[in-house]
Amino acid sequence: MRVTAESQRELGNDGAIDAMIITIDGPAAAGKSTAARLLAARLGFRYLDTGAMYRAAALAAIREGIDWKDPAQLESLADRIRLEWQGERLLLDGEDVTDAIRSPDVTEVTRFVADSPKLREKMAELQREIGSTCNLVTEGRDQGSLVFPHAECKFFLSADPHERAKRRVADYAAQGKAMTWNEVLQAILDRDRADASRPVGALQCPPDAVVISTDGLTVDEVVAKLEAVVRERQAGLSQAGSD
Repeated sequence: MRVTAESQRELGNDGAIDAMIITIDGPAAAGKSTAARLLAARLGFRYLDTGAMYRAAALAAIREGIDWKDPAQLESLADRIRLEWQGERLLLDGEDVTDAIRSPDVTEVTRFVADSPKLREKMAELQREIGSTCNLVTEGRDQGSLVFPHAECKFFLSADPHERAKRRVADYAAQGKAMTWNEVLQAILDRDRADASRPVGALQCPPDAVVISTDGLTVDEVVAKLEAVVRERQAGLSQAGSD
């Protein structure tokens, strides 16, 4: 598994400050992806959707008919598939799968990929490699705790499961997929329990993260809170660098 050199160069930017990593972790459907993407746009940083990378690997496994109960088959994916970022479009072995990886079928089995120690190690290596090239806003469930433990700015977004289920139902509806609120709520509750007990990459709030509840907040309000913290952190880093 690799990200091509061309794709890595696309991730770079000519920011005024030294490369800065901003991590946003939290449970599924807490609003991480939307907030991270908008924050990156405001800051002029690159946005990295780490969940999409695991989803792409899961899609590859589905297509190959891999036995989810066979760790060796899952681990073999790490050496075979090729992931490329073109802007915010994700390519799997040259095919744009940005939309395909959002299907409920892929969502259902992504956990098997995410629980593979070898695949997770490979993904973390790729994410760190990308982070070494640019100012980055990255989101997931272990970005601040495991992948980028020394990130300059860490956030943990939380939200009530009922609110998260409402958001996820709307997401599926926008994709033309009919899922009931009860089905989605149960899936989220199951996911929360599973994510908290993962053998590798378990969801946890870094002790030095700024915790923000997105309940009752608009997307713009959430992003404004994030941006305010980042700007303050940037000012502090700039001051420290000039001393």
